[in-house]
Amino acid sequence: MTQMRLVVVGASGRMGRVLVRAISEAADLVLVGAVDQPGSEYLGRDAGELAGLPALGLNVSDDPLPLFAAADGVIDFTIPAASVAYAAFAAQARIVHVIGTTGFSAEEEAKIAAAARHAAIVRSGNMSLGVNLLAALVRRVARTLDEDFDIEIVEMHHNRKIDAPSGTALLLGEAAAQGRGVTLQEAGVFTRHGHTGARKPGDIGFATLRGGTVVGDHNVIFAGAGERIELGHKAEDRGIFARGALTAARWARGRKPGLYSMTDVLGLTDF
Repeated sequence: MTQMRLVVVGASGRMGRVLVRAISEAADLVLVGAVDQPGSEYLGRDAGELAGLPALGLNVSDDPLPLFAAADGVIDFTIPAASVAYAAFAAQARIVHVIGTTGFSAEEEAKIAAAARHAAIVRSGNMSLGVNLLAALVRRVARTLDEDFDIEIVEMHHNRKIDAPSGTALLLGEAAAQGRGVTLQEAGVFTRHGHTGARKPGDIGFATLRGGTVVGDHNVIFAGAGERIELGHKAEDRGIFARGALTAARWARGRKPGLYSMTDVLGLTDF
Protein backbone atom coordinates (compact mmCIF):
# COMPACT_ATOMS: atom_id res chain seq x y z
CA MET A 1 0.00 0.00 0.00
CA THR A 2 1.23 3.51 -0.79
CA GLN A 3 2.22 5.93 1.94
CA MET A 4 -0.72 7.44 3.79
CA ARG A 5 -0.84 11.19 3.13
CA LEU A 6 -1.56 13.13 6.32
CA VAL A 7 -2.30 16.73 7.30
CA VAL A 8 -1.58 17.99 10.81
CA VAL A 9 -3.84 20.77 12.09
CA GLY A 10 -2.74 22.88 15.03
CA ALA A 11 0.76 22.41 13.62
CA SER A 12 2.36 25.10 15.78
CA GLY A 13 1.14 23.62 19.07
CA ARG A 14 3.05 21.20 21.28
CA MET A 15 1.18 18.17 19.97
CA GLY A 16 1.27 19.46 16.42
CA ARG A 17 5.05 19.60 16.45
CA VAL A 18 5.28 16.14 18.00
CA LEU A 19 2.99 14.80 15.27
CA VAL A 20 5.07 16.36 12.49
CA ARG A 21 8.16 14.64 13.89
CA ALA A 22 6.37 11.30 14.34
CA ILE A 23 5.02 11.32 10.77
CA SER A 24 8.45 12.21 9.41
CA GLU A 25 9.92 9.17 11.18
CA ALA A 26 7.30 6.72 9.82
CA ALA A 27 8.13 5.00 6.54
CA ASP A 28 4.48 4.34 5.69
CA LEU A 29 3.29 7.91 6.28
CA VAL A 30 4.00 11.24 4.62
CA LEU A 31 3.12 14.77 5.72
CA VAL A 32 1.38 16.68 2.92
CA GLY A 33 0.04 19.66 4.86
CA ALA A 34 0.29 21.65 8.07
CA VAL A 35 -2.48 23.98 9.24
CA ASP A 36 -2.73 26.63 11.93
CA GLN A 37 -5.38 29.14 12.91
CA PRO A 38 -5.90 32.35 10.92
CA GLY A 39 -3.68 35.11 12.23
CA SER A 40 -1.13 32.73 13.72
CA GLU A 41 2.40 34.08 13.86
CA TYR A 42 3.59 30.74 12.45
CA LEU A 43 1.78 30.97 9.11
CA GLY A 44 4.24 30.63 6.24
CA ARG A 45 6.86 28.92 8.40
CA ASP A 46 8.23 25.56 7.28
CA ALA A 47 6.47 22.81 9.25
CA GLY A 48 9.65 20.76 9.57
CA GLU A 49 11.75 23.63 10.91
CA LEU A 50 8.95 24.53 13.33
CA ALA A 51 9.11 20.96 14.69
CA GLY A 52 12.89 21.04 15.03
CA LEU A 53 13.54 19.10 11.82
CA PRO A 54 15.28 20.00 8.56
CA ALA A 55 13.01 21.94 6.20
CA LEU A 56 10.28 19.78 4.66
CA GLY A 57 9.22 22.25 1.99
CA LEU A 58 5.75 22.50 3.54
CA ASN A 59 4.69 25.89 4.84
CA VAL A 60 2.05 26.24 7.57
CA SER A 61 -1.26 27.37 6.05
CA ASP A 62 -4.60 28.64 7.35
CA ASP A 63 -6.54 27.17 4.39
CA PRO A 64 -7.28 23.50 5.20
CA LEU A 65 -9.69 22.47 2.44
CA PRO A 66 -7.24 22.21 -0.50
CA LEU A 67 -4.80 20.34 1.75
CA PHE A 68 -7.53 17.93 2.90
CA ALA A 69 -8.52 17.35 -0.74
CA ALA A 70 -5.00 16.06 -1.47
CA ALA A 71 -4.73 13.91 1.68
CA ASP A 72 -5.87 10.55 3.03
CA GLY A 73 -6.32 11.78 6.58
CA VAL A 74 -5.97 14.58 9.11
CA ILE A 75 -4.66 14.43 12.68
CA ASP A 76 -6.29 16.93 15.01
CA PHE A 77 -5.30 17.94 18.56
CA THR A 78 -6.74 21.47 18.64
CA ILE A 79 -9.78 22.98 20.38
CA PRO A 80 -13.43 21.89 20.10
CA ALA A 81 -14.63 24.68 17.80
CA ALA A 82 -11.74 24.10 15.42
CA SER A 83 -12.21 20.32 15.45
CA VAL A 84 -15.89 20.72 14.53
CA ALA A 85 -14.91 22.85 11.54
CA TYR A 86 -12.18 20.40 10.51
CA ALA A 87 -14.66 17.50 10.79
CA ALA A 88 -16.91 19.24 8.26
CA PHE A 89 -13.96 19.69 5.89
CA ALA A 90 -12.91 16.05 6.37
CA ALA A 91 -16.46 14.95 5.58
CA GLN A 92 -16.43 17.08 2.44
CA ALA A 93 -13.09 15.55 1.36
CA ARG A 94 -14.17 12.02 2.46
CA ILE A 95 -10.94 11.42 4.38
CA VAL A 96 -9.97 9.96 7.76
CA HIS A 97 -10.17 12.37 10.70
CA VAL A 98 -8.40 11.42 13.94
CA ILE A 99 -9.50 13.69 16.81
CA GLY A 100 -7.54 13.90 20.07
CA THR A 101 -9.21 17.16 21.08
CA THR A 102 -11.15 17.14 24.37
CA GLY A 103 -13.75 19.33 26.06
CA PHE A 104 -16.59 19.09 23.52
CA SER A 105 -20.11 20.27 24.36
CA ALA A 106 -23.09 18.05 23.55
CA GLU A 107 -23.86 20.26 20.55
CA GLU A 108 -20.31 19.96 19.24
CA GLU A 109 -20.37 16.18 19.70
CA ALA A 110 -23.55 16.05 17.64
CA LYS A 111 -21.84 17.95 14.82
CA ILE A 112 -18.90 15.52 14.91
CA ALA A 113 -21.34 12.61 14.72
CA ALA A 114 -23.06 14.23 11.72
CA ALA A 115 -19.71 14.62 9.92
CA ALA A 116 -19.02 10.92 10.57
CA ARG A 117 -21.79 10.05 8.13
CA HIS A 118 -19.33 10.98 5.38
CA ALA A 119 -15.89 10.41 6.94
CA ALA A 120 -14.20 7.76 9.06
CA ILE A 121 -13.66 9.66 12.32
CA VAL A 122 -11.73 8.23 15.25
CA ARG A 123 -12.27 10.32 18.38
CA SER A 124 -10.93 9.58 21.84
CA GLY A 125 -10.37 11.46 25.08
CA ASN A 126 -6.88 9.98 24.99
CA MET A 127 -4.97 8.47 22.09
CA SER A 128 -2.48 6.57 24.23
CA LEU A 129 -2.60 2.82 23.68
CA GLY A 130 -1.89 2.30 27.39
CA VAL A 131 -4.72 4.57 28.53
CA ASN A 132 -7.22 2.81 26.30
CA LEU A 133 -6.14 -0.55 27.66
CA LEU A 134 -6.57 0.95 31.15
CA ALA A 135 -10.12 2.00 30.24
CA ALA A 136 -10.91 -1.57 29.19
CA LEU A 137 -9.57 -2.85 32.53
CA VAL A 138 -11.62 -0.25 34.42
CA ARG A 139 -14.77 -1.31 32.60
CA ARG A 140 -14.09 -4.96 33.41
CA VAL A 141 -13.32 -4.34 37.11
CA ALA A 142 -16.39 -2.10 37.50
CA ARG A 143 -18.53 -4.84 35.98
CA THR A 144 -17.05 -7.41 38.38
CA LEU A 145 -17.30 -5.41 41.62
CA ASP A 146 -20.63 -4.21 43.00
CA GLU A 147 -21.47 -0.90 44.69
CA ASP A 148 -19.71 -2.01 47.88
CA PHE A 149 -16.65 -0.67 46.05
CA ASP A 150 -16.68 3.10 45.58
CA ILE A 151 -15.09 4.45 42.39
CA GLU A 152 -12.95 7.59 42.46
CA ILE A 153 -10.92 9.02 39.56
CA VAL A 154 -7.96 11.31 40.26
CA GLU A 155 -6.13 13.16 37.48
CA MET A 156 -3.32 15.69 37.28
CA HIS A 157 -2.09 17.75 34.34
CA HIS A 158 0.16 20.71 33.61
CA ASN A 159 -0.90 24.21 34.62
CA ARG A 160 -1.82 25.27 31.06
CA LYS A 161 -4.56 22.71 30.50
CA ILE A 162 -7.87 24.47 29.86
CA ASP A 163 -10.52 21.76 30.44
CA ALA A 164 -11.41 19.81 33.58
CA PRO A 165 -11.86 16.99 34.25
CA SER A 166 -9.51 15.88 31.53
CA GLY A 167 -10.82 14.04 28.53
CA THR A 168 -8.92 11.00 29.78
CA ALA A 169 -10.60 11.16 33.18
CA LEU A 170 -13.98 11.34 31.46
CA LEU A 171 -12.99 8.41 29.23
CA LEU A 172 -12.19 6.37 32.35
CA GLY A 173 -15.39 7.54 34.03
CA GLU A 174 -17.42 6.43 31.03
CA ALA A 175 -15.70 3.04 31.16
CA ALA A 176 -16.55 2.68 34.85
CA ALA A 177 -20.16 3.70 34.22
CA GLN A 178 -20.47 1.21 31.36
CA GLY A 179 -19.17 -1.51 33.64
CA ARG A 180 -21.81 -0.64 36.22
CA GLY A 181 -24.59 -0.43 33.61
CA VAL A 182 -25.30 3.26 34.24
CA THR A 183 -24.51 6.54 32.51
CA LEU A 184 -21.81 8.90 33.68
CA GLN A 185 -24.35 11.70 33.51
CA GLU A 186 -26.34 10.09 36.32
CA ALA A 187 -23.46 8.66 38.36
CA GLY A 188 -20.70 11.26 37.99
CA VAL A 189 -19.83 13.61 40.86
CA PHE A 190 -17.53 16.35 39.60
CA THR A 191 -17.43 18.82 42.51
CA ARG A 192 -17.44 18.51 46.29
CA HIS A 193 -17.42 21.50 48.60
CA GLY A 194 -18.78 22.23 52.06
CA HIS A 195 -21.18 19.90 53.86
CA THR A 196 -21.86 17.42 51.09
CA GLY A 197 -23.27 14.63 53.23
CA ALA A 198 -22.21 11.02 53.02
CA ARG A 199 -21.10 9.56 49.73
CA LYS A 200 -23.95 7.94 47.80
CA PRO A 201 -23.54 4.30 46.73
CA GLY A 202 -22.85 4.10 43.03
CA ASP A 203 -21.29 7.57 42.71
CA ILE A 204 -18.27 7.91 40.40
CA GLY A 205 -16.21 10.73 41.86
CA PHE A 206 -13.64 12.96 40.18
CA ALA A 207 -10.74 14.96 41.59
CA THR A 208 -8.79 17.36 39.35
CA LEU A 209 -5.24 18.58 40.03
CA ARG A 210 -3.29 21.12 37.97
CA GLY A 211 0.34 22.17 38.25
CA GLY A 212 3.79 22.31 36.76
CA THR A 213 4.57 20.45 33.57
CA VAL A 214 2.81 17.15 34.28
CA VAL A 215 1.94 15.49 30.96
CA GLY A 216 -0.85 13.40 32.48
CA ASP A 217 -1.39 11.19 35.53
CA HIS A 218 -4.61 9.19 36.00
CA ASN A 219 -5.65 6.83 38.77
CA VAL A 220 -8.91 4.93 39.19
CA ILE A 221 -9.56 3.77 42.75
CA PHE A 222 -12.02 1.04 43.70
CA ALA A 223 -12.36 1.48 47.47
CA GLY A 224 -14.08 -1.31 49.40
CA ALA A 225 -14.33 -2.22 53.07
CA GLY A 226 -10.76 -2.81 54.21
CA GLU A 227 -9.22 -2.93 50.73
CA ARG A 228 -8.54 -0.83 47.64
CA ILE A 229 -7.78 -1.65 44.05
CA GLU A 230 -5.91 1.09 42.16
CA LEU A 231 -5.40 1.15 38.40
CA GLY A 232 -3.28 3.92 36.93
CA HIS A 233 -1.33 5.37 34.04
CA LYS A 234 1.40 7.99 33.90
CA ALA A 235 2.21 9.75 30.65
CA GLU A 236 5.86 10.77 30.49
CA ASP A 237 6.11 11.89 26.87
CA ARG A 238 3.57 13.39 24.46
CA GLY A 239 4.94 11.04 21.84
CA ILE A 240 2.64 8.32 23.18
CA PHE A 241 -0.39 10.32 22.03
CA ALA A 242 1.12 10.87 18.60
CA ARG A 243 1.90 7.17 18.19
CA GLY A 244 -1.63 6.25 19.19
CA ALA A 245 -3.13 8.79 16.80
CA LEU A 246 -1.06 7.47 13.90
CA THR A 247 -2.10 3.91 14.78
CA ALA A 248 -5.71 5.11 14.61
CA ALA A 249 -5.14 6.76 11.23
CA ARG A 250 -3.65 3.60 9.77
CA TRP A 251 -6.56 1.53 11.13
CA ALA A 252 -9.20 3.92 9.78
CA ARG A 253 -7.76 4.08 6.27
CA GLY A 254 -10.22 2.38 3.95
CA ARG A 255 -12.93 2.02 6.63
CA LYS A 256 -16.47 3.02 5.86
CA PRO A 257 -17.68 6.36 7.27
CA GLY A 258 -18.56 6.25 10.94
CA LEU A 259 -17.64 7.48 14.40
CA TYR A 260 -15.05 5.17 15.93
CA SER A 261 -13.04 5.10 19.15
CA MET A 262 -9.69 3.71 20.23
CA THR A 263 -11.64 0.78 21.66
CA ASP A 264 -12.49 -0.10 18.07
CA VAL A 265 -8.91 0.47 16.92
CA LEU A 266 -7.50 -1.86 19.58
CA GLY A 267 -10.21 -4.51 19.30
CA LEU A 268 -11.26 -4.10 22.94
CA THR A 269 -15.02 -3.73 22.38
CA ASP A 270 -15.88 -7.08 23.98
CA PHE A 271 -13.18 -7.08 26.67
